[in-house]
Amino acid sequence: MDDTARPLRRPEASVAVEHLGWRYLLARFHTGVAVESPAEAVEVTATAVRAAGPAAEGHLQADLRPGRVLLSLQDAALANVTSVDVDAAARITTALRAAGREADPAVGGRPRSEQSLEIAIDALDIPAVRPFWKAVLAYDDEPGLDGPTDALVDPLGQGPAVWFQQMDAPRPQRNRIHIDLSVPHDEARRRLAAALDAGGRLVNDGRAPAFWVLADAEGNEICICTWQGRD
Repeated sequence: MDDTARPLRRPEASVAVEHLGWRYLLARFHTGVAVESPAEAVEVTATAVRAAGPAAEGHLQADLRPGRVLLSLQDAALANVTSVDVDAAARITTALRAAGREADPAVGGRPRSEQSLEIAIDALDIPAVRPFWKAVLAYDDEPGLDGPTDALVDPLGQGPAVWFQQMDAPRPQRNRIHIDLSVPHDEARRRLAAALDAGGRLVNDGRAPAFWVLADAEGNEICICTWQGRD
């Protein structure tokens, strides 16, 4: 395999872009750029596309929001990041700085850090329920992941991914859908503390820093996740 097409391991992916103002989340590089108008948002996006060069096709995504442009990089054919995405991130950061702007994941500040949301569905028979969720959400298989138990993704990149967790036995008294929130590794503990201060409780930290399981006052669960501890 051409080394430029080799999916990066999580630790090397994170280290490769952190100094550039990007963060690694769920096999994708993310950053944001502050803007004051739609015209500035278009300008920032054009700068990113020019800087990305050939990698803009099939790698770069831009989401224009009030006050902020969200940029991400991933090889769409691999559903992962490679050295091509690292190089594109470096070129984009350099071009933005030349234009007087910063690639900023806003870790620990305002606006909130870049993050990715997933919905996890516990099921006894995953192949039986997966087609329903694929149809009702109009979702697609991830590239290269089209098995009967694989996750589903929004083809427009607007909604959270949905994945399925195998149950061993029925759990009628416990929620069977929970939220997975992936945050930058250097944001996780601040977010954990904020959730606990807001009335949440820690259910399980046995797999931290891969994830912490939290619950609200009525037992509804969310996992705060990072890339760490998964290799």
